[in-house]
Amino acid sequence: MPLREETVKMLEEENRLKGAGAAKGIERQKRLNRLTARERIRRLLDDPQDFLELGIFRAFGMYEEWGGLPAAGVITGIGRVSRRLCMIVANDALFKAGAMFPQSIKKVLRAQKIAWECRLPVIYLVDSSGVFLPLQEEIFPDEDDFGRIFRNNALFKAAGIPQIAAILGNCIAGGAYLPLLCDTVVMTEGSGLYLAGPALVKAAIGHEVEGDDLGGARMHAALSGSVDFYERDDRAAIEKVRALSALFPEDPLAPIALPLPEESGETLYDIVKEEEPYDIRNVLLSIVDRGSLLEAQPLYGKTLLTAFASIGGIPLGIVASQRLLSESERGGVEIGGVIYKESADKAAHFILECNQLKRPLLFLQDVMGFMVGKEAEASGIIRAGAKLIEAISSSKVPKMTLILGNSFGAGHYALSGKAFDPCFLFAWPNAKYAVMGKNQAADTMQMVDKEASRSALIKEYESKMEIRYAAARGWVDAIIAPHKTREILYQALLTLSKAPFPLFRIP
Repeated sequence: MPLREETVKMLEEENRLKGAGAAKGIERQKRLNRLTARERIRRLLDDPQDFLELGIFRAFGMYEEWGGLPAAGVITGIGRVSRRLCMIVANDALFKAGAMFPQSIKKVLRAQKIAWECRLPVIYLVDSSGVFLPLQEEIFPDEDDFGRIFRNNALFKAAGIPQIAAILGNCIAGGAYLPLLCDTVVMTEGSGLYLAGPALVKAAIGHEVEGDDLGGARMHAALSGSVDFYERDDRAAIEKVRALSALFPEDPLAPIALPLPEESGETLYDIVKEEEPYDIRNVLLSIVDRGSLLEAQPLYGKTLLTAFASIGGIPLGIVASQRLLSESERGGVEIGGVIYKESADKAAHFILECNQLKRPLLFLQDVMGFMVGKEAEASGIIRAGAKLIEAISSSKVPKMTLILGNSFGAGHYALSGKAFDPCFLFAWPNAKYAVMGKNQAADTMQMVDKEASRSALIKEYESKMEIRYAAARGWVDAIIAPHKTREILYQALLTLSKAPFPLFRIP
């Protein structure tokens, strides 16, 4: 499908996810005089149009046996609150009363990781009934499960990164630790904060107690001392959060934007066409500031482009797949989208140079993998690939990755794939994410299972290469429209400008 059509389809699906709401859930929120999660976020932000939402396709097509879980039941993203860039995490109580599924937990952990790396204050809008019990074994015990959220809350506090929790509904069981591990707690009348609700208290110790007496906002404000601010409703609570956010240290002023790019973002739809070679330089001219592109080693390792540039006045280094066929200086033709020994050498050297200059790195992927065969092996392709992976792994500057098309096998790793800790990983709607291409995969699998249908193997493999499949599992942070690429990368770079150097991570 052409890129423009893929983008239209993706945006329609995204709008459906944003508008998705169980009628019963909406009715319940209104009956309780509560706003929906998206209404709360709109009131919180200085400019709702400037919200960089992350993970909207989380859990896409998953949990259908439980009625589905749009956006994994929790909304995360970066926006300005009282002129400060903040990470926002909001439970969506329209679905299963905000219960936390496995992908809900992983989505919150990803938001915390980005906030940690970029030193972003975090605002939690809490409205959750706790763990989704039918899947508790996938949520509760492991190092990347529910408890990790609280461990991270404690590390944020120790590191001096501000956290505010607004309890705007239920906050039950283990989830009750989250707000108390934050710096400031705001709670609304009618909300509940307790380790065990009234029914469990009666079952456990035989006491009968009303919810407000057990863990209501007034009790916690007057008796337990657990709540700093007791507010009448969502609207008042959100205003209080905005006032508290104004106390955070001010962000550095945004850089003065240089001239716009040479080409409009709309031209990207004419440049990048399915299975056709294209010049990555033309893509970059629609993204970086006019006149800022400075290509390094253009005659060497031509299937990867390395260049210095700026976006909105923010300097960065770029390592990008080149899809054009090129003449090798050693003789013969090199296939676009394939990493050769020279390409790997060039990229590794450039990454080290960007670390010396303290420039963040942007990786643009449309990569089939490393070159294979007798000649490639003799050239030392494995050693060159290992050096590139070593350079990426030990890089101290913040990294971003954008998948423009294919992202296959070791090529995904070598251009800062998910396992190599990019601060942000975005993808276009046409992106494909897999160990290898569908035809090669089908041929390989048929060698193992002679009876398997090649067409059936291709169909199944295709469904798992699709970028929404990856986004549902959190392998990308957001699927973005090509014409919005410059705008979103600029937002991400502003966020990364707060990251310390050298960058260090939650272990």
